[in-house]
Amino acid sequence: MNPFDLSGQVAMVTGTSGGLGQGMAVGLAEAGADVVLVSYSKPAETAAAIEALGRKAYIIEADLSKEEELTAVFEKALSFQGKIDILVNNAGIIRRTPAADHAHQDWHDVIALNLNSVFFLSQLAGRHMIERGSGKIINIASMLSYQGGINVPGYTASKHGVAGLTKALANEWAGKGIQINGIAPGYMETDNTTQIRADENRYRDITARIPAGRWGTPEDLKGPVVFLASSASDYLNGHVLNVDGGWMAR
Repeated sequence: MNPFDLSGQVAMVTGTSGGLGQGMAVGLAEAGADVVLVSYSKPAETAAAIEALGRKAYIIEADLSKEEELTAVFEKALSFQGKIDILVNNAGIIRRTPAADHAHQDWHDVIALNLNSVFFLSQLAGRHMIERGSGKIINIASMLSYQGGINVPGYTASKHGVAGLTKALANEWAGKGIQINGIAPGYMETDNTTQIRADENRYRDITARIPAGRWGTPEDLKGPVVFLASSASDYLNGHVLNVDGGWMAR
């Protein structure tokens, strides 16, 4: 038996039009899962990559920052195959402004998507999974779940919240056959870090501090997300896994 095999399972992944979400969605499909792709814009490239693997890709376009839409989104995700075995809460945004100048709307926008949607989708999935007696929820945290960052107060607060929420849900649902864990990516080459990478001095300094000597890529999250989604992690709960090239060890 292969404990990493996800054949016959349905994963729901948010924020899949590119970047980390795309990498994780494709990784889950490579392990055998069909995938519900939830994104603000149509994740056509991601869907094509999944279908090329012989797996099914279902698309839901939605603004997950709108709390009133989340129940309909989850119900639509359920309608495709009648179940959700795996939920990956990945969708998120970042707004970079010094704290003294940080607009209230930027704060609210970041918290609404990065934290509120994570809880409410987890709540919906949790009810479904409790009824079935099994399920996996994977929340995407950050190195800023541990650190303060610079010029990103809303993002930092949201990612601290994601790490805490992961532990809180694990405390309640571990005994019901559900595993809730997180992944904290390190510095990754995605659209969210374009501004940082454009600053040659900062890019060089950050790279020098990463023991692996390079920034991560979406492909680096494939193995971790498959592990947390599979039976290989059945006794792991409430853990936030750092995938950071050794950043937190330095």
